[in-house]
Amino acid sequence: MSNVLKGSVASRLLFSLAACVCCLAVLASSALAASPARETLEKSVNAILDCIKDPAYANASTRPAQREKIAGLVRQVFDFQEFAIRTAGPRWQTFTPDQQKRFTDAFADLLLTTYISKVDGYNGEQVAYTGEVGNKEQTRMEVRTVVTLGDGKKVPVAYRMLLKNGAWRCYDVLIENVSLVKNYRTQFQDILSKDAPDELIARVQAKAKEAAANAK
Repeated sequence: MSNVLKGSVASRLLFSLAACVCCLAVLASSALAASPARETLEKSVNAILDCIKDPAYANASTRPAQREKIAGLVRQVFDFQEFAIRTAGPRWQTFTPDQQKRFTDAFADLLLTTYISKVDGYNGEQVAYTGEVGNKEQTRMEVRTVVTLGDGKKVPVAYRMLLKNGAWRCYDVLIENVSLVKNYRTQFQDILSKDAPDELIARVQAKAKEAAANAK
């Protein structure tokens, strides 16, 4: 089997994504009004934190239900179809509709399972909101933050948001200027240059199952 998704960069990005998304709930106040994109992000993150802080999350018998709630909330703010399209790159157009669906589902399962398995590491890290940059049409927005870790290290984290069907959704995360989408696209393109889409789908499905098994 290929070493798809094996790298420490992917693992670190996903761990940071889990920790930093949780941290958004303590964003410093800004003199400027928050954009609808930022408001959407913060609302979802606060709801996720409520699930983590709920006593039911600490109880092994009720934790699965809480994790299902978290998964639903993550799906509301992260557009996994956009993630899938962008990581597949130009080859996305060569996928059949069935392949597109299976790849999107597998990739979403991988990201969700890995994310949820990492939220236990949330430890109240401090985050400062540092700004927002949007395109001229105000249909895309990059929400920028800086996370201060327990050891004092400051980590820049940016969330790229897209206005789609009247709602703001996140389609990429940059951690220390490293794009989650670009990281996976590099790995996926290497596979697609040698193998058919079904091979990539099978490998992502296998990694998602492995992540699910490790999360138990």
